[in-house]
Amino acid sequence: MNEWVKLTADDGHQLQAYVAHPATPPVGAIVVIQEIFGVNPSIRGVADHYAREGFLAIAPALFDRFEPGLQLGYGEADMKKAYALYPKLDPNISLLDIAAAFHHAAAAGKPTGVTGYCYGGLTTWLSATRGEKLKMQPAACVCYYPGGVGKVAAEEPVCPVMIHFGAKDDHIGSDQIDAVRAAHPSVEIHVYDGVGHAFANPDRPSYNAAAGALADKRSLAFFKANLA
Repeated sequence: MNEWVKLTADDGHQLQAYVAHPATPPVGAIVVIQEIFGVNPSIRGVADHYAREGFLAIAPALFDRFEPGLQLGYGEADMKKAYALYPKLDPNISLLDIAAAFHHAAAAGKPTGVTGYCYGGLTTWLSATRGEKLKMQPAACVCYYPGGVGKVAAEEPVCPVMIHFGAKDDHIGSDQIDAVRAAHPSVEIHVYDGVGHAFANPDRPSYNAAAGALADKRSLAFFKANLA
């Protein structure tokens, strides 16, 4: 079962969030953070996937602050609009919306984690390092190709973190991966040879089925070990 719910962030902003419910009582909860394309079918598909694995999953609509209900695809026009909106995204403001989703999910009484892709991967990392300021302490976080993570690599996560990178990601240089490794040897980092940015999204041209499946297998095992 899935539904849209309305959330209220700490600053009073109201936003929509997509919630996917498992068929049985949840073993844990996961906040799924969008790329820069909104809570589109791809992100809802991630939430549905985690629900099939027994988790309550919730995806907050971060674009509701600019254009409520916005969902973008991956064609030229939508890509252009997404990149135009990207500079408006402030990670600290996004964290308010993510925290609202986190608290909604945590109300189920189960350990709650966070995962996200690209911009969502970055804000997943920040959920692990800055979440306590918003009374949000994830039990585990999984970041997929978090662009810009090198700039905040020195921040200290308060929970176990796993990060997936593509070795040929033209958005994220190896220096960013090295920065996280140097600062946090305990963070579980996986680098996938021969794949680029967004390799785990089946709706994008850069999708790599083998790498995506392996990353998903690792992510599920990580969440089940830390949440279930």
